[in-house]
Amino acid sequence: MLNALLDHTTAAQAAEAHRHAYNAAFEELGLSWHWDAATYARLQAQAHGRDGVRAYLETEQSHLLRAYEADFLVDAIETAKARCHASMANSRARPAPHGSCASASLTRLAA
Repeated sequence: MLNALLDHTTAAQAAEAHRHAYNAAFEELGLSWHWDAATYARLQAQAHGRDGVRAYLETEQSHLLRAYEADFLVDAIETAKARCHASMANSRARPAPHGSCASASLTRLAA
């Protein structure tokens, strides 16, 4: 029973860390998106990782697909998310405010 509770808690913390990393990646890329817990849970129920990002792009941000290839956007978001997640994991701190893992040399995708 305790192991199941710990597994659930660990899974919830991991999901929350990934959600914060996505939000930091969006900020880094200049995207004015923010996934709250409900949005992230809905996307995870539909698809995970790259497929979830693609589904969000196609349903919630389809206007961007007129200017950018979906694969380009998904790659940029997933790369930034991985970098932000690694930075957060290495610091072992609570997720920092938006833009904390922003790269000064990164060109913003959208205003």
